[in-house]
Amino acid sequence: MFLHLGSEKSLLNKEIIGIFDYNLIKKSRITKEFMEIITNEGAMEQTNIDKKVKSFIVTKDKVFLSPISSLTLQKRILNAAYQNEQENSEGIFSD
Repeated sequence: MFLHLGSEKSLLNKEIIGIFDYNLIKKSRITKEFMEIITNEGAMEQTNIDKKVKSFIVTKDKVFLSPISSLTLQKRILNAAYQNEQENSEGIFSD
């Protein structure tokens, strides 16, 4: 399954390590340092420059900045997983 991050950017769910609220950067010194390192290494990508950043998504190789809230992105993943589980369980019990 894919997760849409905004604009024309999507990621495979299995590539995602974590989805975080962008405000964490202001509240956590460690998160701020992490983001500075990622920025200096050129491993950060903003999905939509015109909109306010609400979340950041960590993958193995990059961090993506998204205008979609972390809660919305997390709900999308959970809904997709639930639908997938429902589809798979229906096949088990059908004749």
